[in-house]
Amino acid sequence: MPAPERIPAGSVTPVELLTRGELTVRGQIREASNAVLYCTIAYEEQTAACVYKPVAGERPLWDFPDGTLARREVAAYEVSEALGWGLVPPTVLRDGPYGEGMVQLWIEAGDGADAAAPEADDAAAGGTDGGAAPGTDDAPAPGAGDGVGGADGDGGAGAELLALVEGDEPGDGWKAIGYAQVEEGRTALLVHADDARLRRLAVLDAVINNADRKGGHLLPGRDGRLFGIDHGVTFNVADKLRTLLWGWAGEKLPDEAVTALGALREALAAGAPLAGRLGELLTPAEVDAVRGRVAALLASGRHPAPSGEWPAIPWPPV
Repeated sequence: MPAPERIPAGSVTPVELLTRGELTVRGQIREASNAVLYCTIAYEEQTAACVYKPVAGERPLWDFPDGTLARREVAAYEVSEALGWGLVPPTVLRDGPYGEGMVQLWIEAGDGADAAAPEADDAAAGGTDGGAAPGTDDAPAPGAGDGVGGADGDGGAGAELLALVEGDEPGDGWKAIGYAQVEEGRTALLVHADDARLRRLAVLDAVINNADRKGGHLLPGRDGRLFGIDHGVTFNVADKLRTLLWGWAGEKLPDEAVTALGALREALAAGAPLAGRLGELLTPAEVDAVRGRVAALLASGRHPAPSGEWPAIPWPPV
């Protein structure tokens, strides 16, 4: 089916379109662990593609309250906006054909990727299968290993942001994550690009306590921006940070991150709009935990390191 038209500049905002538009289901992601539906949405003659994750389709998790993943996805968007980095596609909580759920704007794949809308039964959720990602401007992908990334690990969304390389050094423009077994008796070094966009995502993940930052959750857009998707397992009170973006662990936070975190701390103050909005989506303890993580990052001035109390890297990593 043809891709829906983009939202023209100066028309309704993406959030308004997602909130008020008529939602039509076009297909389902069969590989997703929860119900993920590819949809189109229309409002005041504007149309776009989007992803709809109904609460009714969420599978229970032992460490997160039932029926809360959609709200956590929306909370991740709100925090991303407060940081000023726009790392999460516009996301709202609303009623849909299968009840309340998260609705997120579809982001078209970056240049060099297949940007066509998916077929009905193979629809991609917010770009879960992704496309080719623009890596660090001056850093070619390491040539000694096999690229990883995307939902299938075969060069999807993170193909130029994540890689497996031979040897013990990541190479110029890359950061080491750790060793991964690629076949019986053989390991390779898993690396990610030393990319400012990824570094911002690493800061966001530390704030929202993301328990599942995989390569397939990295979505490069056509305009060179990088988005993170699939934020259902976030905001737990317990430390559950699990990510592929450990390359900066222990390093000093960039000045822009310190500035953004300082603004976020003010936005989280009691009575501030963001604090009120998060209070609608999360428990009071979870909102307090966000404040605590922001305060800890500002106090240390450094990227966090794995705690050792929780697996540091998601599996499978892509």
